[in-house]
Amino acid sequence: DQFHNSGAGHYSQGGSALQPIEPPPQPPVQPRYPPQYDPRFPEPKHTGQTDGRSATQHTENRQPLHLIALNSPQTGNMRGIRGADFLCFQQARAVGLKGTFRAFLSSKLQDLYTIVRRSDRDSLPIVNLKDQVLFSSWESIFSDVSKMRENVPIYSFDGRDILRDSAWPEKMVWHGSSNRGHRQTDHYCETWRAGDHAVTGLASSLQSGHLLQQTSSSCSSSYIVLCIENALTSPSKK
Repeated sequence: DQFHNSGAGHYSQGGSALQPIEPPPQPPVQPRYPPQYDPRFPEPKHTGQTDGRSATQHTENRQPLHLIALNSPQTGNMRGIRGADFLCFQQARAVGLKGTFRAFLSSKLQDLYTIVRRSDRDSLPIVNLKDQVLFSSWESIFSDVSKMRENVPIYSFDGRDILRDSAWPEKMVWHGSSNRGHRQTDHYCETWRAGDHAVTGLASSLQSGHLLQQTSSSCSSSYIVLCIENALTSPSKK
């Protein structure tokens, strides 16, 4: 009996002793978890720094592409695509922008989609005058689901928010393209040389957040014209 009792006593003590003894190792183990989690808390900061650095490197080596509006609205008569391209070039130079800017328009020999060279279409963000991201890439502009980032304005070359500024009473953007960026020959104001009421061009409501809505508009309308920076001047197709 004595053995049984002491055995039982030993067992119950042992059992109860073993259970409390196991939790004490756990508190030490728990402090060990924070070290495992701690790296996680610094990680965002750490990656933030690396991201910041890589963003700077990215900007230095792989510049984002600017999307900027001409300083005044235009009718469908822009003296052709060359006239529109020249306005983009001229106004970019006037504010010290060094990149090549082309009008965000399809025309007789040009699909809007092809203005940005193939190697840059997926890899470079599209930003406004103040380098705020509007679209994650050129490619994303032509996606049905992709919208412009909310609360990120498009500015004109002289720094006005075109959605809020009264100089652009109609918040419509000329483009003359399908929603995939291909030229629509019946809807680009006769290669952007016609400002007549009877002729039409395709435009998009900037308020929709999409740049390629298919709204047929009279070429006498005065709408926003955007300019896209492209790293290389595309060879002219003849």
